[in-house]
Amino acid sequence: MTELQVTGLTVRHPGPRGPVTAVDGVSLEVPSGTTLGLVGESGSGKSSLARAIVGLTPVHAGRVLLDGREARTRTVRDRRRLGRLVQVVLQDPDTALDPRMTVRQTLVEAATVFRRLDRPARAERVTELLGLVGLDPRLADRLPRRLSGGQRQRVAIARALAVEPGLLIADEITSSLDVSVQASVLNTIRELQQRLGLSMLFIGHNLPAVCHVSDAVAVMRHGRIVETAPTATLLRAPRHPYTRTLLAAVPSLRTPPPGEGPP
Repeated sequence: MTELQVTGLTVRHPGPRGPVTAVDGVSLEVPSGTTLGLVGESGSGKSSLARAIVGLTPVHAGRVLLDGREARTRTVRDRRRLGRLVQVVLQDPDTALDPRMTVRQTLVEAATVFRRLDRPARAERVTELLGLVGLDPRLADRLPRRLSGGQRQRVAIARALAVEPGLLIADEITSSLDVSVQASVLNTIRELQQRLGLSMLFIGHNLPAVCHVSDAVAVMRHGRIVETAPTATLLRAPRHPYTRTLLAAVPSLRTPPPGEGPP
């Protein structure tokens, strides 16, 4: 389990008329072993924030701390340490998985990044990882093109878990899936968090889906966090007008206990 603390984080991207601020002084916290949902419309800065946390986007200002230590990617040693602590699963599994590698090859490559495994141990680890994400081990020798979208996303999740990270960042991982498949993947995410004790930053624009898996929810708009609250509190008594607008757009959403509402 890994604790994430983001303080005053600002990310700027180059634009035709000068730098554009994508993330504007964001502060948030993911306590060890909990899930923070981050919700907001497209273009609100969610993905830029996620990329900055894992070192894929330069940080203009602010700090990212993992277990109280600065998350830096200046050296190979920094990158290896960050990779051990945090892994990210992106929206599109089609671009995340190498189409030339079988599921087994993909998982073995990830599982052996930080430790050596002999052949029997590799086979055992592949079976274990597929079981964690609800996939039949017989799929291990298939290429990504022979899997469904939901299966490919589960493989991407399994690959992220292969290095045994303390923090998982899930960035819009269900947005490209059919509704029925979304629900199944969300339930798998909840089960993984509870079973492995993962810390998780779950990013999405679908408020019911985010609430379904999160202990607390942060609402992002125009690069800023406008409200953060425990899930039940946010559903029952949202403070910010934008949060109330998001809730009003989902009239069937009620106030279930945290993590027990429908996706």
